[in-house]
Amino acid sequence: MNAEMTQDAMAASTGEALIALLEQHDVEVVFGIPGVHTAELYRGLGGSKIRHVTPRHEQGAGFMADGYARVSGKPGVCLVITGPGLTNTITAMAQARADSVPMLVISGVGRRGSLGHGRGALHELPDQRAMMESFALFSHTLLSADDLPDVMARAFAILNSGRPGPVHIEIPVDVMQERVAGLPARAPALPSHPHPGAADLEAAAHLLSAARRPVIIAGGGARRANDDVTALAERLDAPVITTANARGLLAGHPLRVPASPSLEAVRAALAECDAVLALGSEMGPTDFDVYEDGGFPELQGLVRVDIDAAQLARGPQAAMAILGDARATAAELCCALGETKVGGKRCGDDMARRLRAAAFEEIGKAYQAEVAILDVIREALPGVLFVGDSTQPVYAGNLYCDIDTPGGWFNSATGFGALGYGVPAAIGAALAEPERPVVALLGDGGLQFSLAELGSAIDAATPVIFIVWNNFGFREIETFMVERGITPEGVKPTPPDFDSIAKAYGLVFERPSKLDDLPTSLRRARDNGRAALIELRMPFDM
Repeated sequence: MNAEMTQDAMAASTGEALIALLEQHDVEVVFGIPGVHTAELYRGLGGSKIRHVTPRHEQGAGFMADGYARVSGKPGVCLVITGPGLTNTITAMAQARADSVPMLVISGVGRRGSLGHGRGALHELPDQRAMMESFALFSHTLLSADDLPDVMARAFAILNSGRPGPVHIEIPVDVMQERVAGLPARAPALPSHPHPGAADLEAAAHLLSAARRPVIIAGGGARRANDDVTALAERLDAPVITTANARGLLAGHPLRVPASPSLEAVRAALAECDAVLALGSEMGPTDFDVYEDGGFPELQGLVRVDIDAAQLARGPQAAMAILGDARATAAELCCALGETKVGGKRCGDDMARRLRAAAFEEIGKAYQAEVAILDVIREALPGVLFVGDSTQPVYAGNLYCDIDTPGGWFNSATGFGALGYGVPAAIGAALAEPERPVVALLGDGGLQFSLAELGSAIDAATPVIFIVWNNFGFREIETFMVERGITPEGVKPTPPDFDSIAKAYGLVFERPSKLDDLPTSLRRARDNGRAALIELRMPFDM
């Protein structure tokens, strides 16, 4: 090993060394369910500063890690057993891959001598690592305990550079019992994100400053770049259209347009622009063509900024493609534009105002009523963080919602689109920012995918407010089938008595009968100081 070794770590077991290395990489929370195939990895946890959170299911561990990562900006870490523990986590890893969320999953695997033999060992898969390689950014089997520091360093380098996603390390049960020769005194320096060259910045600045009607599209890669995107938008006098994963940027600013590029009003505005700067957006169909009508327009003067070179080669053809971090590139573009506001005659504020009005009108009365519920929640709980599953208010908000804080809106209804996400992801989010109000938006069908994780919220002392939109089934799917002349089948799973469920797990319960009562229910739930379940039973008086 080429790093300086500490003397007191010479006798560390693999499990002890693993926890020490996680601490070096600034990990504060891990999510997992211990088993006989991972017990040795827990050996160093008892004396560690790292907090362990136990879900009811390994999929919950992955979704908790996802929510924690999105809010904290740090990788979410899971410890899971070999075989079913890992396969249970796969759905969460796939959601993380689709939404570019950094997640480290450390699993067990059988003894080295058993791998690939198919002798029927407990939890055995034909080739566990090959399964993970199909979607993880990196998967490695640790065949020697002494390799652990280098493998962990590589994992965190991948997690913290380029386009994030899930990373997997599997440790054979016999390797878990080995001793590690020594540990680095400190974590190695992480690679920096790519920065655009001066020539690219100058060319992009020239294209944008010469445009008469520029606009900015901000994607999930820009969600932590609020100040820099705001400064750039003001310099260009350009409206900023935020995708679902960037919602909350430019909160309250006259240049904000918190509306989906799938809406006709937004598409029409984009088609009339002579320069479009896309910051950190994959420009994929769940944001740009949610209705799958193929109607997204060809964009003039498109400048795409993305941290992933492969992503720049996909999607709409750009006039310029810039490899770089969205935040850093926005800041450097501001510098390249100089001190003068270049868009003095563009009337960007007026364009943004008209576009907000047109987009809100387009979503229709049913979705407008659901956005009104989001507004009531936001006003009752300032600074609230919305974490959503796939359910009606989330669909409405993804099309249009005016969130009052950057990073205040994310859900699983984009990208991979996994149900069961909302409850555990909200718990992870609350662990990342314990002083911030967190509301999980859930459907009665989706909530039943992860109903048991309500108990995890109590165990973890996370005062999440879970709001269940109870329309007694999968209403969105039922409507889809009816509209296409299909007799609805399988869309009416019976919901439980949510009052009884809340009492069973020790949650506060509220069931307001009309919208005017919701603020009081929200405040009571918040002031109680523990997790709460609020049922909005349909039909709901709005």
